[in-house]
Amino acid sequence: MILMRAILSEVHSHGNQQSLTLELIDVPFVVNDLAMIFMENNAKASRLVPIKRREHHHVVDVTIAVPAFIFEQDNQREFSWAMYLTFNVDTKHYLLEVESEYVSDRHQLTLDSYFQFNADSQNHALFEIHTGQNPDEFVVNSINLTKDGLTVTGLNTINDQPLENQCLLLENAATATVTEYEIATELLRGLFSVTVPIADLTAAGPYNLYVEYDYHSQHVRQRLVLDRELTGQSGAQALPSGRIGRLERVADGRLQVQTDAPVSLKRKVVALGSKAERVKAGLHQLHEKLSNRYMRWLFKQGHRPFAATTIIFESFGGRQISDSPLAIYQMFKQLYPGFHFVWSVERELVPYCKANHIAYVVRRTARWARTLEKAQYWISNARFPAWVKKPKYVTYIQTWHGTPLKKLGLDIENVMMPGTTTEAYHRNFVQEANRWDALVSPNDYSTQIFRSAFGFNNQILKVGYPRNDELINATPVDITALKQKLKIPLDKKVVMYAPTYRDNQFVEKGKYTFELPFSLADFKQRFGEDTVLILRMHYLISNALDVSEYSDFVYDLSSYPNISDLYLVSDLLITDYSSVFFDYAYLKRPILFYPYDYQLYQGELRGFYLDYEHDLPGTIAHNEAELLVNIRNGLRQPDMSQNAKFQAFYERFCAIDDGQAAIKVVRYVMHQIEANQ
Repeated sequence: MILMRAILSEVHSHGNQQSLTLELIDVPFVVNDLAMIFMENNAKASRLVPIKRREHHHVVDVTIAVPAFIFEQDNQREFSWAMYLTFNVDTKHYLLEVESEYVSDRHQLTLDSYFQFNADSQNHALFEIHTGQNPDEFVVNSINLTKDGLTVTGLNTINDQPLENQCLLLENAATATVTEYEIATELLRGLFSVTVPIADLTAAGPYNLYVEYDYHSQHVRQRLVLDRELTGQSGAQALPSGRIGRLERVADGRLQVQTDAPVSLKRKVVALGSKAERVKAGLHQLHEKLSNRYMRWLFKQGHRPFAATTIIFESFGGRQISDSPLAIYQMFKQLYPGFHFVWSVERELVPYCKANHIAYVVRRTARWARTLEKAQYWISNARFPAWVKKPKYVTYIQTWHGTPLKKLGLDIENVMMPGTTTEAYHRNFVQEANRWDALVSPNDYSTQIFRSAFGFNNQILKVGYPRNDELINATPVDITALKQKLKIPLDKKVVMYAPTYRDNQFVEKGKYTFELPFSLADFKQRFGEDTVLILRMHYLISNALDVSEYSDFVYDLSSYPNISDLYLVSDLLITDYSSVFFDYAYLKRPILFYPYDYQLYQGELRGFYLDYEHDLPGTIAHNEAELLVNIRNGLRQPDMSQNAKFQAFYERFCAIDDGQAAIKVVRYVMHQIEANQ
């Protein structure tokens, strides 16, 4: 019996050409004659496509041409292709249905056709093509009516070709007045965002919405439609005229803004009083301080989910509002602000949440237990306590927090962390990992490690890390603004030092110490005139470094919430065994490695997945003298794109990320929400 699995994990579009990547799991010793068979579910047609197998890992690639999957038969306009892997083992032939872990948005082929990669109810992959659609309709990704105005997001390409002179039209149906808004803001590559100011919605409606653009020498005008319900979108807002603006999706999917008479004062007072009571009750629960025993008891109680879709975010055990959970949160807030978003934080972050208008619950309080248990979605980059119960209705998305360099989970042969043993650590890691319904992966290398080191059998979303979208989408103007925000002189180069913690340098469970392995005085003497130094310590390092003597040269930004901002302003990265260099490599800037205790770390601590001496994308300095020389050399070569070794590393670890990882995770969650409605 063959237990092998084939999973669609990635798709890249190149016009009519689609490159599909499949991950193969539990592969028999010898598998021959690999090919893909596509079966059309309605007409029972089939297509056989050869497979290209990669040298590393059990990953295969398939390239298909979309037009080959469209045919004329009884005016068929919808095509649904199931995917099968065919192969031989010894003398036996096998046919294996392909599973799907790829989350696809619609890809517009022409004005009246599009395709998507979906999954059926058994999570098997489907390639769906829709032709003969209404060419007068423009399907938007999201639409929201807020205090800032009416914001629309949608595609600014058709089959990877840009739409020229694109604009949004707002038509007052009562007066036939049309106002035009230029679409000039690119939210992400291929996705626009445009906002109609709230002050422009003063007259009585309703308002109709259209988009105009030039495409292949054709001027196009289409009405705006949404091909699903308005779930998660903000659909009502008080207007300056005193009326209430309300988004409406009419029977044919067409979008309108209705303007209703204002709500009576009596109804406002009743609603305000009800809200005040809920806030009062929440604050009372928030300030209860409970023992761990009582907290565990709370999680054992039966809960029912909130009526409104609620998503909990947590980063590094509540210590930060940062990393991939933050990037996903920001994308959700922009596209679907109608959902309820809550951050799980330590008490020290409460002032930050209040100042930035972020909804929060403080960890290990009664309100936290209740909110966590009643939310439908958890998104975290680390682990929740083992005693936190995960209800069956919860979907838990684990973003993780780095491409693995050091051994993880089951691959750590000798665990030297305080408060645990190797056996207990392995057992707890596997139990926790298999609570995750989906795990975000940045590349095939990480996917293979996650499967083995975590004993992980659930869904992997190989979309790249959402936190890295900023690195891909940032412009020089953005970088200048970040330097000004951080008060870094614009005329100075920036070196960033970001080491990891050492497993054997702990002071107590979960806390580690660190001392700088080089002289700040020597550093400043060499580079202080035209360069500054950023220090970014690992979040587990508990001792604060005293750099007050060098405040004009050294910036300790260890507690700064978004490390991607620090990557963007830096001209060179220095690290040791931290996985930060995998992310920094997206910028194609020089990376310097300073493993001053390499022999100890390799021999006595975790060990590495990569060959540290040969696989890294930069120079290794073994002592302080080499470090200073290599910093000088690195600053003289700011662009590494022509370095063959660096580029090979980039292709292996960074190439799949297209700057849209956050929206792909959002799309995955939206698929779950819509499936459960």
